[in-house]
Amino acid sequence: MKATKFDTDAALDERRIIVRYGEEGVEMVELPWGLRPKEPGNQPFMLARAEGRRFASHRCLVPASEFLIGHHDQRHRISLADGDWFYFAGIWRPASEGWPEAYAILTIEANADVARYRDRQMAVLRRRQRMDWLDFSCPEHELLQPLPIGAFRIERAIPRQAQTVLVL
Repeated sequence: MKATKFDTDAALDERRIIVRYGEEGVEMVELPWGLRPKEPGNQPFMLARAEGRRFASHRCLVPASEFLIGHHDQRHRISLADGDWFYFAGIWRPASEGWPEAYAILTIEANADVARYRDRQMAVLRRRQRMDWLDFSCPEHELLQPLPIGAFRIERAIPRQAQTVLVL
């Protein structure tokens, strides 16, 4: 499996590979980002607050090598300081009433590294924690915690408008 960067400004319904339990065990499927709102007329949501909630079914993992966030007019690239890739803790829902099967990523309080830019972040799980999340062998409140200070490397990303390609 190849982990890739995850842009928090990605469009609703951008498709991505997630990992979940299926009928025959662990499977990788490609699903769109964004869950149907529970209330008619509300906006679909791509992120869901984790605190105080139980996730007793439909857990998933979203593999990533880094994630991009915006802060003021700057974009920052965040990766694990040790260079390893990771998973975001997520949830998925089956298709219903004209809405496709889709996923959302859980958010938690930002760790000390990310807190300089945002007060919340997507819940990062190390690779060794993947089965703890998928098979419910560890309670949510133990897994969905900010990583310790120094866990992330944060670099300023090149703004999108500066990424112009010259064709000669």
